[in-house]
Amino acid sequence: MMRFSEHLPLSRQRRLVRRLCGCTSGLAMVEFAFAAPLVLGMGMFGTDTASLVITHMLVSQIATQTADNASRVGTSNQLSVYEVTEADINETFVGAEKVGENIGIFTRGRIILSSLQRNAQGGQWIAWQRCRGAKNHPSSYGVQGNGATGTGFAGMGRAGQEITAAQGTAVMFVEVAYDFDSLTPMNLFDEQQIVYTAVFNVRDNRNLSGGPSANGLFPGNPAAPVASCSTYSANRPT
Repeated sequence: MMRFSEHLPLSRQRRLVRRLCGCTSGLAMVEFAFAAPLVLGMGMFGTDTASLVITHMLVSQIATQTADNASRVGTSNQLSVYEVTEADINETFVGAEKVGENIGIFTRGRIILSSLQRNAQGGQWIAWQRCRGAKNHPSSYGVQGNGATGTGFAGMGRAGQEITAAQGTAVMFVEVAYDFDSLTPMNLFDEQQIVYTAVFNVRDNRNLSGGPSANGLFPGNPAAPVASCSTYSANRPT
């Protein structure tokens, strides 16, 4: 069998070698093969980062809106004192559900709404607390009944920076916890917990005795399901 060099004269072999050395027709394909993984990785990293930032903004917005809405709700009775019922609380959670619908706020998260008030001795007291969401996340700053007597309970919030309620009014303290779900297979930030709090003082003169369940027993205020903090579910309370 004849070798390649025997088929072509030496001069033509040299010209062919020079042509092959100068050929760049496959260069783009080779470069793409090396660069594609890097470009794809950067694209997925950017997508997950943008999604994480947007989710942080949404969770923060949900916390603020829930606290704001809870500070405004109430039904006026004959004495013109607003009474907050379980139905009011449930409607507040529905509003949060609408804002967080695209991220599944109650499927992957939990909202804890607390009414911080003063007890008979002038100390801080979590008079009532309502929750909704499937995420197992207990309140970071106290549960219903904390501070019912005495002055040992400092308030709600970070140690040394506790929020306190003034005499004769209440503070709506909201804590929202959410588990982030990455959009790409890289899972760079998957299951990262996002937590935000928000605080609003009640807007009007409010009946602070009894709580939402007791207020629902007043004439004209129908009883409604309680969003109990012992229930972990994305569904509305029944």
